[in-house]
Amino acid sequence: MRYLIDTANLKMIEKCNDLLPLAGITSNPSIIKKEGKIDFFNHLKKIRSIIGADKSLHVQILAQDYAGIMDEAHTILQKIDKDVFIKIPVTPNGLKAIMALKKENVNITATAIYTKTQGFMAMEAGADYIAPYFNRMENLDIDAAATIASFAEMIAVYGYGTQILAASFKNIAQVNTAFGAGAQTATIAPDILLAAFAVPSIQKAVDDFAADWQAIYGNKTLNKL
Repeated sequence: MRYLIDTANLKMIEKCNDLLPLAGITSNPSIIKKEGKIDFFNHLKKIRSIIGADKSLHVQILAQDYAGIMDEAHTILQKIDKDVFIKIPVTPNGLKAIMALKKENVNITATAIYTKTQGFMAMEAGADYIAPYFNRMENLDIDAAATIASFAEMIAVYGYGTQILAASFKNIAQVNTAFGAGAQTATIAPDILLAAFAVPSIQKAVDDFAADWQAIYGNKTLNKL
């Protein structure tokens, strides 16, 4: 399992990258909007400098036509770095662009996936990641877990190099369900991920251990015994 966070907030990225075993950062126009009118490419370069070259950075195009998608993808690669994963919604034009960009060895994350057909076609087009929208699928009465399981099955049966990057979650239980269904990776809002550690019982256990230690050794810490 690998965890990414979907945010463009530099302070939050620094915090999570320091505390958690993260595999990368994902962004999209809605996430960027939360940061205001930033200097887009310089901001993304700052994100790269925080996470380093060994973690993945996923950046989404805006164009809907084939030529526009290709132009924007090349611009992203030129102005950020060649290792960025280009996020492309799985539409007919998106699939055409994915196939063309994979011939150039560009990293691709196929996104905005709601249906099995989208995922299957993105695999066949050569996408490195497919991003099914878990909560949004459930809101449409689509069985998100079953869809992810189908993707995992096809990857195993046919040997696709694609990984499932589950996205769009409202709580950590959905994340765990996605992993259980076969997703290898998930991208999660930082507040959802950090909230998983805010269970009162966790802190109580830590406090109880400290109290038991102090009952025996007082304020002496391990390194002072």
